[in-house]
Formats: sequence, structure tokens, C-alpha cells
Amino acid sequence: MSDEVKAEIKTASDELKEAREGDNIADIQAKHQALMTAAMKLGEAIYASQQDEAATADAAADAAADGDDVVDADFEEVDGDQKSA
Repeated sequence: MSDEVKAEIKTASDELKEAREGDNIADIQAKHQALMTAAMKLGEAIYASQQDEAATADAAADAAADGDDVVDADFEEVDGDQKSA
């Protein structure tokens, strides 16, 4: 998470705490909405991070699959009841 987002959340949280000490309901609601908006940015950052990790994991899995040494082979089924002479 970027320092910008952290600072925005901290500021919004502090402003809401101050507003709660007063009696102005409209101000409290506005500060609460500002905090929720800032917190959504945190959620977006987490989601983007998870998407990046998933893409990296998929790319690694594809690279590993491309490097597999697969050998096609013919086989013959042998009946275990037959005895050799």
C-alpha cells in the first residue's frame, strides 16, 4: 500500500474522531463518508495486489508446464499368470 493511501486513511480517521466530539451530525456523516472512500482505496490496492500475484503464479505455472520433459512411449501389457519357459 502506498504512503499516500495510508496518509489519506489516517487523516480521514483523525478528522472523523474530531467530528464525533462535536454535535454536528452532518459533519460526522461527511467525515465518515470520507473515511469510507479512503478505505475503499485500500481495498482496491489489496485486490490489485492479489490479481498481480495470481497473474505471476499463472505465468510461473505456464513456464513450468512448457519445461516438462514428456516422453511418449509404447507399452505392452504382460499377463502376470504366464510363466516363462
